[in-house]
Amino acid sequence: MFRLTGYNDIEKICMNTKAPKKSIQTIINDAIAHQHAGEMDEALALFMQALKMDSKNAAALYSIGAIESGRGRYAEALTHMQKAVKASPNFAQAHLALSVIYYHLNQIPEATAAVTKALKLDAKLAGAQAHLEILRLSSKGVSHAVSTNPEAAALNSQAISLQGSGQHAQAEQLLRQALTLDGNNFMSLYSLGVSCSALGNPKEALTFFDRATQAAPQLPLGFFAKAKTLHDLGLAENALTAYDQAIEVDPHYMESYTNKAALLQSINRHHDALLALTAATEIEPNHVRALEGQGQLLGQYKQYTLATRAFAHALQVAPDYAYGEGHLMGARMSNCDWTDFEGAKARIMAGIDAGKLTCGPLTIMSITDDAATIRKCAELYAADKYQASPNPLWTGEKYHHRKKRVAFMSADFRIHPVGYLLIGLIEQFDKSKFELTGFFTGVADDSDLWRRYRCAFDNYIDCHTMPSIEVAKLMRAMEIDVVIELSGHTEGTRLDILAHRPAPTQVTYLGFPGTLGLPYIDYLISDPRIIPAEFEQHYQEKILTLPHCYLPRDDSVVPSAETPKRSDFGLPEEGVVFCSFNHDYKINPPLFKVWMDLLKEVPGSVLWLMKLNEGAHTNLTQSARDHGIDPDRIIFASRLPRVEDHLARYRLADVFIDTYPYNGHTTAGDALRAGLPVVTLCGGSFASRVAASLLHDIGMSELTCTSFDEYHDKALLLATNSSEREKTKSKLAGILDRQSWPPTPKQQAKALEDLILDI
Repeated sequence: MFRLTGYNDIEKICMNTKAPKKSIQTIINDAIAHQHAGEMDEALALFMQALKMDSKNAAALYSIGAIESGRGRYAEALTHMQKAVKASPNFAQAHLALSVIYYHLNQIPEATAAVTKALKLDAKLAGAQAHLEILRLSSKGVSHAVSTNPEAAALNSQAISLQGSGQHAQAEQLLRQALTLDGNNFMSLYSLGVSCSALGNPKEALTFFDRATQAAPQLPLGFFAKAKTLHDLGLAENALTAYDQAIEVDPHYMESYTNKAALLQSINRHHDALLALTAATEIEPNHVRALEGQGQLLGQYKQYTLATRAFAHALQVAPDYAYGEGHLMGARMSNCDWTDFEGAKARIMAGIDAGKLTCGPLTIMSITDDAATIRKCAELYAADKYQASPNPLWTGEKYHHRKKRVAFMSADFRIHPVGYLLIGLIEQFDKSKFELTGFFTGVADDSDLWRRYRCAFDNYIDCHTMPSIEVAKLMRAMEIDVVIELSGHTEGTRLDILAHRPAPTQVTYLGFPGTLGLPYIDYLISDPRIIPAEFEQHYQEKILTLPHCYLPRDDSVVPSAETPKRSDFGLPEEGVVFCSFNHDYKINPPLFKVWMDLLKEVPGSVLWLMKLNEGAHTNLTQSARDHGIDPDRIIFASRLPRVEDHLARYRLADVFIDTYPYNGHTTAGDALRAGLPVVTLCGGSFASRVAASLLHDIGMSELTCTSFDEYHDKALLLATNSSEREKTKSKLAGILDRQSWPPTPKQQAKALEDLILDI
């Protein structure tokens, strides 16, 4: 039996009623209360009363159809459920209920169309995918997977309804009853596995999924669910085998390919993941999720031209698919391909404003500094990807530890910008007051930096292959007081660990420049320049404010003493060198126009950029031509093996021109440490204010600008006025000549310690 169970659901559906909202909602809520109590006659009478007040009320129509369906009166149920979906076309649960009714009436094509519509509206709708697979079997004449016991079939239908509204404990009870009536029924076994998994019992879920594959070996869904559960349990190889079994049963079951690829990607078998997705698109060239996965993997290989094609193809097939516009924009920006830049930006911004999943929270930072839009984008993404567990591990218990137990969680305790920035601070923590645990979720690179992290923590835990729930349980067992996550919405993140609430206090810091939009992240660490008090409204978290720039550094890494020659890097011996070693995706058409204007106005000057991929190199040189600039005036630098040598070559440049709206963060700090003045443009978002915070710390806020005109004029002044340039460089050199450039790692550690103790 299908039933609406929550006031919020009813309220949303009743918003368009012509009758007074309060009276009809009161009647419907009373009806639901009777329905929950098993008093179906009373519930039906009240729903009918509501229907007399508003004959098109979807909630009443749906509920009457559900009650009639539960009584086996499918013709009457069909009439009401058809009216329900007509009254509320986006009511996914009603389309699923309609499909079940059609199924009982043996109208398989109609049932298939209805459940397909339900899945289009809500791809995660509980019970819908399983029902679709049952319909596929029925269309092939395979019926033994469906219970022939009418009572068991009714219990299954009721359970699917409860699963759809998140009531898995009640669904579990009904499904266990169904199994006593028909112990080898696929639908009961599979659905029971779903509820066990939702209730946090993956091992028991695996048992039922395994039995489901034995009950219906012709059905890929059982193997697919088994594979997902094995993956959740950290049994990657077993999961891959189960995905392959699902593919063997049905080579056209696309979800097996896409999930297999995601698993392969998580264990760093990226090439195999790409092969799996290629196989999927060979079978079904227009499969959106496979195309999306291809685009993401190609992006990891820096094949952004191919990634752009994959995302564009997916958008052609499904113009409104989740994050599609953002994926395409991200790939293009990483390639410095600004095709339809303003149009795509407008569509993304409008989509976010309308509450649509048009873009991920990292890409949005590259196209706007509007902090309100960025927050909304993050909240939409977070609600879609990282919902809080209904069973938190920490539920208010008080800890009494002699030392504060602090966990740092990151995929980047290795050669990575976050890894370089944080190590000095970790090493300076006061171990007499704090016990530090490092939860490393990434892949070890065996570098000296990785070894430093292993030594810096009191406890170091490599949890890359551990299931998220197991990591969370370990944190809870260790009675961690404060978890500081360092990845945010970036590659390698494991935010789902914190969704289980393993610690009393959960904090985000450093790895992601903005709000995470997650209700179970309590605090965000920043500073007064990046998030002034009047900007705090744009952040989901409470703000913990450091007295200095939030960006730490490691003083043990310094520029090489010897300065290389300009000729070593293809730079002219004479002439001004504008430098910006920021990522390609941070460059955009308005910014690039300012850069080209500077080259036009400063004869003999060049622009020194980092070469990160061939596509961006090609597109940037063409864009220079389009602006009337000889592309030879753009010089591309390659990565150097040693960080110290990379820092030293900054001395060859004259002015660092920062990116906007996504500033250089580590990069801007590196330039300043090497003695290169940084001209930055400060906006409203976290990502657009970091360089300004760095400049404030060292007393050089005169290099911070608030408009493109000011940014252009400041860079032009430093480029054309040699005395002004030398004065600025001398001031910076004087700061660098101090014994300790403020704040030192020790000062940074002390400030963070104070914040933690004050929570």
